[in-house]
Amino acid sequence: MSDQPYDGGTGPAPYQQGYEGYEGYDPYWQQTYEDPQAAQQYTQQWQGQTWETQVQQPVQAVPPVQSPAQAETAYMPQQAPVQPAYASYGGPQPQAQEPQAPQAPRTPASGETTSGYGPATVAGNARITDAQRARLEGRSPIIEPGMQPAALTALLGLLLSGTAAIGSYALLVPLVVLQAVTAAGWFRLNGMWPARQGIALAFLGALAADAVLLAAGREHGPAAILGTLGVWVLLSLVLQLRSHAEPDERMYGLMATVASAALAIIAAGHLAADPDAVTVGAAAVAVAVLARALPLPTQASVAVSLLAAAGAGIAVGQLTGLGAKGALLGGGAAVCALIGHRVASYDYPSKFVHFTAGVALPLAAAAPAVYVLGRALA
Repeated sequence: MSDQPYDGGTGPAPYQQGYEGYEGYDPYWQQTYEDPQAAQQYTQQWQGQTWETQVQQPVQAVPPVQSPAQAETAYMPQQAPVQPAYASYGGPQPQAQEPQAPQAPRTPASGETTSGYGPATVAGNARITDAQRARLEGRSPIIEPGMQPAALTALLGLLLSGTAAIGSYALLVPLVVLQAVTAAGWFRLNGMWPARQGIALAFLGALAADAVLLAAGREHGPAAILGTLGVWVLLSLVLQLRSHAEPDERMYGLMATVASAALAIIAAGHLAADPDAVTVGAAAVAVAVLARALPLPTQASVAVSLLAAAGAGIAVGQLTGLGAKGALLGGGAAVCALIGHRVASYDYPSKFVHFTAGVALPLAAAAPAVYVLGRALA
């Protein structure tokens, strides 16, 4: 490459070729290439394939700016409305719908029920339970099971009373039904449904207690019941620790399972008690629950129920040899039965609760009193 400066000949200067569009370029360069054929040989030509631009919509001319608001959006091209994809295949064309006037919200009629939810808010409006609404309104959340569950309780109590006089294996049949209904009703009373594993575990505990009692005899009744209960508490604890639920849910499930198993196993006290005591106590519970279901004020209903249970205890006690002592046994069993009846009535229970826990809890709760008073009065 020569070090001499450019002498203005016909050859182009390499370092001046890129400065044609700026001020101060050499006018001699423009005069030299006035011939377009001569300047074209030094022009770079693009001979490759370019991007396809036929599918793009041409940009329409922007109308003259008439206001500051139009000046801000003057550069935006106008776009054609987008047609649905199925229109090109001969499909049904959508029809324009006329705008409808907004309708006013319909108020429910007098016989209709609402969902219980309030109006939508930014922070949310959680729905309260029936028991919470009753407390806010000053009403009691207690609903008695009624006459039909009481009749079923009386029927089951009479079966226990009659089969106890026959023998242990005859008593086992209504007792197993009582234990199964107790396990299912307690879980439903606590709002846990379905809870098949917990119900099955509690029912198996009751069956285990029955088997131990039949094998060991009535004289070992407390050891059989308490031993089975301890084993089932540990088993329930192990099963709940293996659960993948939240800690609060696991604790709640553990307490419900232990309580259900305890009630079902304690109901085996009818099998461990003296047969005459079971006959008197079950009959007294049947009469007490029927009297409690009568349409009377609460205090009067409780008093009538206890008096009826004592009278039934005396009547049945004359047949079994307990005599007047049956009044004390019947009264004690009736007190425990009314406690179980009260528990089954708590916190707006459903009809299923009334026909399970409402039927079984009075008889299951009366089992300890029947066993203890029967041993003391025998």
